[in-house]
Amino acid sequence: MKIYKEDLHWAASQGLITEAQADALWQALSHRSDHRPQFNFANVAFYFGALVVISAMSWFMNLAWESFGGGGIFLLASIYAFCFVMAGKTLYFRQNMKVPGGLLFAIAVCMTPLAIYGLQRWTGFWIQGDPGVYRDYYIWIKGSWFLMELGTVISGLIALKFVRFPFLTAPIAFSLYFMSMDLTPLLFGKNEFTWEQRLLVSLWFGIACIIVAYLVDLRTRRRDGDFAFWLYLFGLLAFWFGMTLMRDSDEWQKFIYCLINLGLILLSVLLKRKVFMMFGAIGVFGYLSHLAYTVFKDALLFPFALTVLGISIIYLGVLYQRHSRVIEQFCDRCLPQELRQLLPRD
Repeated sequence: MKIYKEDLHWAASQGLITEAQADALWQALSHRSDHRPQFNFANVAFYFGALVVISAMSWFMNLAWESFGGGGIFLLASIYAFCFVMAGKTLYFRQNMKVPGGLLFAIAVCMTPLAIYGLQRWTGFWIQGDPGVYRDYYIWIKGSWFLMELGTVISGLIALKFVRFPFLTAPIAFSLYFMSMDLTPLLFGKNEFTWEQRLLVSLWFGIACIIVAYLVDLRTRRRDGDFAFWLYLFGLLAFWFGMTLMRDSDEWQKFIYCLINLGLILLSVLLKRKVFMMFGAIGVFGYLSHLAYTVFKDALLFPFALTVLGISIIYLGVLYQRHSRVIEQFCDRCLPQELRQLLPRD
């Protein structure tokens, strides 16, 4: 629940607190939230600048860097990372500028795959053969990228141990997502693998990532920083695309797919995570599109039935909004204490 200044003045008008207390409380709350991520010009500039730097050192890395050789790339990446860490340390700990300082630590973590690539290129050590130039890391699925992803995850976890900045989970989750794809050739012991094998690995890896995100969500309070968001996002990407792109043999499998997406929508309410709602809604809409254009393409009443269903759902939403407090209290009474403890806390 967000608190606005008008809420405090309303409380003062109701005699709950004085106007002086309302102003003092608002000043204290504003100062307390200064270092939390907010949507303002300064934070937009911080994050946009960090994205530019990360892009320059990853996706937009050109072939000219290969001329430095493996040792040169490793040395340059290490120097870059060290400079970012020292600058981040100054801003985060000494000047108490949490957002720009934390982002500099995140940039340093993002230098890890480049440094490991340089080291592997220098030593000639590859798990599954030479994968090619560094820019192919973001294009091609190859088992030899695995150590770069593993190193990024480890460096991100080390950074999180000392710097409690939620965005540090972004490079961790991103690397885990890539790892879900690059694990496929390692697990099956070959560079050539079927599309179904790749999707199967992606699906199960996504489930594992979502479980980890849920455990992180349980152990942390979101008001102290959302450390689970990026894990949820990339876990759902791996799981949902792995499930969606699998070949369906009959209508029952498609119906089960719809039920799973409805389950994601339900989870979005229980976990208070909009990202589950997004993927679930897209999946349900896709299934309804399949019904409309394939199963019931010549049925006259199908659009009317969907319209009635949609209006009924809206009506249920209206009823819930009117009686939400009573419904939530009833659910709290019915839900055992053990299960209530399994829900994330704000």
